[in-house]
Amino acid sequence: MNTILGFSFGGYEVIIVLFVILLLFGGKKIPELMRGLGKGIKEFNNAKATIESEIKEGIKEADKKNIDGAK
Repeated sequence: MNTILGFSFGGYEVIIVLFVILLLFGGKKIPELMRGLGKGIKEFNNAKATIESEIKEGIKEADKKNIDGAK
């Protein structure tokens, strides 16, 4: 059973959702949509990694200032 955004989907529900997507967008548009989705996920992960590294760097600098200030 798959859970997406708090909703549980069984096998039949997933098949129905995929069929509706195919009907709405057509077979030729789906690869383009997936490419866009992949690019969006990649950009999100890059932004997340950048923010994480900035936070870690800020923590290191704050710790260094605390150690230097304590001496």
